[in-house]
Amino acid sequence: MKVAILDLYEGVPNEGMRCIRELLIQFAEDHQIPLQMNEFEVRQQQRVPDLSYDVYISSGGPGSPVDSAGNDWEKAYFHWLHSVLEWNKIPGNRKKYIFLICHSFQIVCRYFELGIVCRRKSPAFGVFPVHKTTAGLQEPLFSGLPDPYYIVDSRNWQVIQPNEAKLGAMGASVLAIEKERPHVPLERAIMAIRFNRYMIGTQFHPEADAPGMRKHLLQPVKKQKVIAEHGAEKYHSMLELLSEPDKILLTHNTLLPNFLQDALQHQQQFQYT
Repeated sequence: MKVAILDLYEGVPNEGMRCIRELLIQFAEDHQIPLQMNEFEVRQQQRVPDLSYDVYISSGGPGSPVDSAGNDWEKAYFHWLHSVLEWNKIPGNRKKYIFLICHSFQIVCRYFELGIVCRRKSPAFGVFPVHKTTAGLQEPLFSGLPDPYYIVDSRNWQVIQPNEAKLGAMGASVLAIEKERPHVPLERAIMAIRFNRYMIGTQFHPEADAPGMRKHLLQPVKKQKVIAEHGAEKYHSMLELLSEPDKILLTHNTLLPNFLQDALQHQQQFQYT
């Protein structure tokens, strides 16, 4: 399996890229398949992959998913995306799979006008439940996850108010939404969309691994930063939820592996037809 990772972190230190790499290596080992994994720095170097890959995973990243509209790296990024979408439309082509994470998800939703992309009233940071929609209950990649299931969230922006006409025209469907907060009169964010048969995205981080995140949060500098920004209660609550096997560990072991399994099955079926 040839996998391209589109790195949108703009050189900012992060856990996301480590998690994606480790998850891909683990999947290849579990399925005993050769893996070619290449990374493309999109925002600083304007590097995007060609059409030789089977799977594309586009990462999260810092900053505004709105202010970058029309700049050079976005032009390169959307040229890549369109080339994959056009490839997948051609009958007889072996399809290429795309997974969009957080920042990638937000800029694609903005680009296709699938909802309103705006700044949150306050940053979302921690471990939270998300709820499946009717389409989400039927989504094969969510198989094995309860309703609600738990996710790692880390964002200042959100996608809200789904544009049903645009979603319908694309053949897309909303798969998950933010937890309900009856006491808070705010829109519930869209947390996952299936854009088409071969492309899916989440506004959260399905790559987040519980042990690695816990180790990261226990570092003194990170601990001080989280407590200063989000409070001690949030910090200790997150550590506790990361320790529970039916929360982040389950999401990490289910969602992206199911996506990769789907891509692998398609690849193998194509080879033998």
